[in-house]
Amino acid sequence: MTILLLSLAGVVLSIVVGTFWYSPNTPMGKAHMRFLGFDKLTPDEQQQKIEEAKPQMFKIYAAQMALSLLTSVATVFIMSMSIQNGVTVPLALGFVVFNWLCFMVPVVGGQLLWANVEGSVALRKFFSDITHHLVSILLIALFTTLFV
Repeated sequence: MTILLLSLAGVVLSIVVGTFWYSPNTPMGKAHMRFLGFDKLTPDEQQQKIEEAKPQMFKIYAAQMALSLLTSVATVFIMSMSIQNGVTVPLALGFVVFNWLCFMVPVVGGQLLWANVEGSVALRKFFSDITHHLVSILLIALFTTLFV
C-alpha cells in the first residue's frame, strides 16, 4: 500500500516538475516549442493549433499520468526495497540514476534520432528531456526516503 501511495505522490511531483519545465517562459519550454515547430507559426496559427489540441488534452494528460505512474512505481520500488534491505540512501539513489541512464536516456535519444528535426534543436530537446526525467525521478526518490 505504501508503494502505491508514494507512487501516486510521485505522479503529482512529476506533473509539477513537467508543468514548470515545459512552460513557455522557461528555456526548456522555449526549446520544446521550437521542437514542435511553434516558432515558425504566427501567433494566430499558434492559437489555432492550441484550440485544435484542446479536445484531446484530457486524453493526453491521462495517458501522461499513466506513463508517469509507471516511472514513479519503478522509482519508489527501487528506493523502498533498497532501503529496506539495508542499502544506503546514496547507493539507492545511484540505482535510480543508473536506471535513468540505461533506460530513459536511450529511449529519449532514440525518439529524437528518428524525429527528423534539425540537429541543434534535437540536441537541446534531448538534454532538456533527459534532465527533466532525471529531476523528476530524483525528487520522487528523495520523497520516498522520507517515508521508508
